Amino acid sequence: MAELGRIHNFVIKLFSMCALCSFLFPCCTVHCSPPPNPIKCASKSSLASNSSSYCTISNAIGAFPDRSICKVGHVVYPKTEEELVSAVAMASKNKMKVKIATRYGHSIPKLVCPDGNNGLLISTLHLNRIVNINASTTMITVESGVLLRDLIKQAAKSGLALTAAPYWWGLTVGGLISTAAHGSGLWGRGSSVHDYIESIRIVTPSGPNEGYAKVRTLYSSDPDINAAKVSLGVLGAISQVTLRLEPLFKRSITFAEKSDSDLATQAATFGNEHEFGDMYWYPNQHKVIYRVDDRVSSHVFGNGLNNYIGYRSTPSVALAALRTSEEIQESTSDANGKCISAKSTTTALVTSAFGFTNDGIAFTGYPIIGYQNRLQSAGSCLDSANDGLATVCPIDRRVKGVFYHQLTFSIALSKVQNFIEDIQKLRDLEPKAFCKLEFYTGILMRYVKASNAYLGKQENAVDFDVTYYRSTNPGTPQLFEDVFEEIEQIAVFKYQGIPHWGKNRNVGFIGAVTKYKNAGEFLKVKETFDPFGLFSSRWTDQILGLDQSGVTIVEEHCALEGLCICSEDIHCAPAKGYYCRPGRVYKEARVCSRLNVVTDLV
Repeated sequence: MAELGRIHNFVIKLFSMCALCSFLFPCCTVHCSPPPNPIKCASKSSLASNSSSYCTISNAIGAFPDRSICKVGHVVYPKTEEELVSAVAMASKNKMKVKIATRYGHSIPKLVCPDGNNGLLISTLHLNRIVNINASTTMITVESGVLLRDLIKQAAKSGLALTAAPYWWGLTVGGLISTAAHGSGLWGRGSSVHDYIESIRIVTPSGPNEGYAKVRTLYSSDPDINAAKVSLGVLGAISQVTLRLEPLFKRSITFAEKSDSDLATQAATFGNEHEFGDMYWYPNQHKVIYRVDDRVSSHVFGNGLNNYIGYRSTPSVALAALRTSEEIQESTSDANGKCISAKSTTTALVTSAFGFTNDGIAFTGYPIIGYQNRLQSAGSCLDSANDGLATVCPIDRRVKGVFYHQLTFSIALSKVQNFIEDIQKLRDLEPKAFCKLEFYTGILMRYVKASNAYLGKQENAVDFDVTYYRSTNPGTPQLFEDVFEEIEQIAVFKYQGIPHWGKNRNVGFIGAVTKYKNAGEFLKVKETFDPFGLFSSRWTDQILGLDQSGVTIVEEHCALEGLCICSEDIHCAPAKGYYCRPGRVYKEARVCSRLNVVTDLV
C-alpha cells in the first residue's frame, strides 16, 4: 500500500553516537540488501489446492499498531491483467476475503490484512510494466505494481515528469494512490499523485453471468473515479493507471535555517510562495529549516541529485548501535542524552543538505539545481545488489534498527497557526520531550491541496509527520509518553486533523470518516463495485464507519500503543508510575502521565 509514506514520508534516524555513519562507511552506497517481500509463507499456496498453507503479511516496519499477526490462507502473484481477473473471480466465486499486497508493504495500519486466516492476498509484485508513454499527450499508463522510481525514470527518458510525488520512491503506483500519498505543494493540481489520474482500470467482483469478475475502466469524466482515486483498496484490484505528466523541468532548492518564532504565521503563507516548499521543524532547538523550492529555466546550469540520507544503504551494525543507544536513553530516562544526539543529528543533516548534491557526488553549496526526475524522490538503497544484510535500507525489519510510532495528519490552513501555537506552548512546558522528534529529523511539514477525490483532502492543508521511538516490548511506556499522546489528540480532536490513510495509530482514525463531506458518495460506489464486501475487512469497515465497534481497542496498556484514549489508569501503566490524567495544554485530552511522588496521586 501506500507510502509511509513517504516512506514515506516518515524520517529515518541515522545519526546519534555516530552522526555521519553514512559518510564513515562509504561502502554502504555501493552494496545493500533491499527490503524483503512483506509476505512470508511456510509453504507454497494455491487457489487450486485445499491446503491451509501458513502465510503472514506485515508492513514496512514489521508490526501493525496493535502488534497482531496477519495470517492468510492463499497468495497469488499475477503477471497479467488476465491472471488478476482470474484471481478476483476465484475469490468472488468462493466468497473469499481478498486484499492487495504491494512490493514493500509500506502502510502502517492494517489495510492489507483480510479478515480470518483463510483470506487471499493478491500481490502486484509482477504487475510492474510500463504499458505506454505518449509524449504528445503527456500521459503514461502503468500497471499498479510499478514502483514510483521506475515511473519517474521511464517518464524522464521520454522528456516527461510527474509533477508531484512522495519523497520515497519505493512505493507502488497502486498503493500510493489508494492511500493518498503526496509530496508538497499547493500550486496547480497540488501535491497528491491521485489528482493527476486520467483513467483507472480496476477489477471488481461480479456475478456468474460475468464470470465472477469484471474490468471497469474509469475516466476523468466519470464521477466514480473520485472514489477510485483514493480507494483504500476496498473497491477492487487496480490493474492499470494513466497519469497526466508534463514536460521535464528543472528545480532550484535551498535549505534556509530560521527561528521558529514566527513559524505559526509563516506556515500559513509559505506554501503559496514556493511551488514545492516544505519545512523541517525542530521545536526543542527553536528552529525551522525551510526548503525554498521552485521551478527554474531548463537553461540554468545544474545536475543536482536527491540522495536523501535516510533512504541510503546503511551498515546494519551502525543501525543496531543507534537503536541500542536509543533504548538505553529510554530505559534510563536520559532526556539530556536524547537532546545531545538530536542536535548532532540535525547538524549533520543540515550540513550535508540532507543528502542532496549539486552534481550527484558532492554538495558544494546552494542553490541545488537539477531536473525534476533527479530531485523529487529518493531511495538509493533499493538499487543495489544483495550483500547478506551487511547494509540495508534503514527501515529493514530483518535487522535491529529503527522502530517507531508515526503520527501523520493534515491541519487546514485556516487552523494551522493556532495548532502550531498550541504545540509551541506544549514545547515550552516540556522542551526536552521534543528531542525525541529531532532524533527523527524533527516534524516534517508539507503542503497538500484540496482534492475532488471523495476520500482526499477536504481543503488546503499542512501535513505534519511526527515520528518517534516505539518500544519493541508491548505495554512499555516511553519517556514523555504524555506529550506525544497530547500532540496526537490536539491534532485529531481539537483541530479536526485528517489522518494519512497509510500511517497513524488507531486513535488517529477515531471519527475520521465524518470529516469527509463526500464519504457517503464513496460508500455508494463501494456498494456498487463490491456489494459483498470481499475487498473489505473489519479494519476498513471500522475506519469507514460501517463497523460500529469503532477503531479503538480498550485493554490494559492500550493508550501506550495508541489503540485507545485512556479513561482508566489501567489503560496506561500504573505499576510503572503512569496514570491517566488531563493534558497540559489541551485539557480535554486524556494522556498517560508519569507521576513521581505520592502527592501527585491526590
